[in-house]
Amino acid sequence: MADVTTATGLLADLVAFPSISADGNAAIAAHCAERLADLGAEVEWMPDATGERVNIWARIGPDAPGGLILSGHLDVVPVDGQDWASDPWRLAERDGRLHGRGTCDMKGFVACVLATLGTVDGDRLAAPIWVALTHDEEVGMHGAQRLVATLADREVGPAMALIGEPTGMGVVEAHKGCCEYTVTFRGRAGHGSAPERGVNAVLAASRYAGELLAVAGRLRARKPASAQFDPPWPTVNIGRLSGGSAHNVIPDRAELMWDMRPHDDADRAFILDGIGRFVDLVLRPEMQARAPEAEIVTETVGDIAALGASPENRLRDLLIGLGCPAAPAVAFGTEAGLFQSLGCDTVVCGPGHIAQAHQADEYVDRAELARCLQVLAAMPDALRERRT
Repeated sequence: MADVTTATGLLADLVAFPSISADGNAAIAAHCAERLADLGAEVEWMPDATGERVNIWARIGPDAPGGLILSGHLDVVPVDGQDWASDPWRLAERDGRLHGRGTCDMKGFVACVLATLGTVDGDRLAAPIWVALTHDEEVGMHGAQRLVATLADREVGPAMALIGEPTGMGVVEAHKGCCEYTVTFRGRAGHGSAPERGVNAVLAASRYAGELLAVAGRLRARKPASAQFDPPWPTVNIGRLSGGSAHNVIPDRAELMWDMRPHDDADRAFILDGIGRFVDLVLRPEMQARAPEAEIVTETVGDIAALGASPENRLRDLLIGLGCPAAPAVAFGTEAGLFQSLGCDTVVCGPGHIAQAHQADEYVDRAELARCLQVLAAMPDALRERRT
């Protein structure tokens, strides 16, 4: 079993890469690929068209169907505007807590995976261990979407997928979806003294936001009888509304960012159909009656499926058998629903707690890393016993 000191050293290396989503992850991906290759893994480098964003897909053990995916993302959120007690790009330990951007979300898990694989003899595995390290999870899960599409085409067929997002090492087998949209409103500029002569894009965006929240309000009636989420109904959030240039100018452009967290595709369709009818039947016609060039354009930034619980889930049972407690369903989204679409028994389970993610002085407890290492160390034996 790998020790915490080894995992902490690997975590320090990972934290030192400021792998903010907007800047790409090629440098930290190269570091992880080299480490995996040194451990004897077959490593595949999977860049996007720019070469700045990279997925890593690696295998230890036999080239055979089945096996277990250990999945983590390498990108992190920015630190701008946050008041850190120490350098966010340098691991700092205080009172058993390891501070640094990404320690909790989710470089701590990646460090544990790399440390554990250093103790695994691939020749003794009955089924492969796959490592999936993705880009851009924080801004739409674009890396995992690309990777899963590639794996589906190849019909790789892993049997199980462990997504190591922070759950306090509890086993989460269900979460809501995560769908993000940016809506651009184009109107007609004019002088503020004659608002009826222009088309106010900010006003249009505000009306859109009001209707969206009204549709969202009706979602409470769609709460499942056995609601397992907190909050139990699908939710909508207005993240940002921007537009305009001066007090006395009719703004001709505005942008609205929003997201929803549906239980399933039916919830997603309910929201999109509701706001779509308002745009097509009311808002756009009113805007174009005064300015034919007016338009409303929606960009889908992320459209991630929910993770659904299943009566039979070998990975859930395996982890609970190793001492990980069953945990409630969660409202935040992960890449787990994407991997589940491959037919894998999928759960979310990793060190740290979501409350520490994205915060100033983000941290993971050293004890959480130790527990993660203990569980990961038992996985190869469990795989051999189950002949996955």
